[in-house]
Amino acid sequence: MDCTEALQLLADDPSAPLDAAEVTLLLAADEYPDLDISSYLSRLEEMADRLRPRLHGSLEQHVRRLSSFLFDDECFTGNSDEYYDPRNSYLNDVIDRRLGIPITLSVVAISIGQRAGLEVAGVGLPGHFIAKAVAGDSEILFDPFHGGQILAWSDCERLVGSVTERPFALTPEALEATPLGVVVMRMLNNLKQIYVQTHDFERAARAIERQRQLDPRDMSLHRDLGVTMVQANHFGPALDHLQAYLDAVPGADDHAEVKQLFRRVRAELARWN
Repeated sequence: MDCTEALQLLADDPSAPLDAAEVTLLLAADEYPDLDISSYLSRLEEMADRLRPRLHGSLEQHVRRLSSFLFDDECFTGNSDEYYDPRNSYLNDVIDRRLGIPITLSVVAISIGQRAGLEVAGVGLPGHFIAKAVAGDSEILFDPFHGGQILAWSDCERLVGSVTERPFALTPEALEATPLGVVVMRMLNNLKQIYVQTHDFERAARAIERQRQLDPRDMSLHRDLGVTMVQANHFGPALDHLQAYLDAVPGADDHAEVKQLFRRVRAELARWN
């Protein structure tokens, strides 16, 4: 399976039973074309093999032992100092460097936890990604970015409030497991924002193109890709994506603005020809 195939499966079913580690490593292969994905999967399996004998007792004990293994023994750490380093969003780099952001460290916890026999899922809170372990009707929330800290509801509310600078009232729906397709979209959005902010428009366009594969019904991605390709000086493809957006969403609030950009790009192409 390649990345395009994986994203097509997730486009059809965001909860498709794919391996989170494999899919995110396939994404990383866009940046690292010679990436040995099987080697990294083997490393995760080896870590899970070493964790598995420690998993006994209650669900909370399982979470504490998973966290101790990942964040004490294996030294995975939240990269607060260089949060927007794109390497924090590529799973191979996270495994190599032991540094990541909330969503990629959660993928590490999910991948190793599941391989060791635990039911671990991601939870996409606003502004901050966490994980949870589940056994029957019991759930334990924990924060891989902060060393696996176990979270009560009030902790989640404070955490989101501190990130978003807005009051946040937690609901049961907010704590539902995040489908893998949504996890991948969120990771791609992180990369898109990082690359746009650093004016690396080639890589930003690559991330948006992957988002389009994951959600082909979202026509705003045509707009975003068109704008980004203009910034990358790829005017021909940019024109196609801008036209697709204008045709699909004629009543959009930004229709006039996008139409103006479309005309500028078309005039630029005409000048060259």
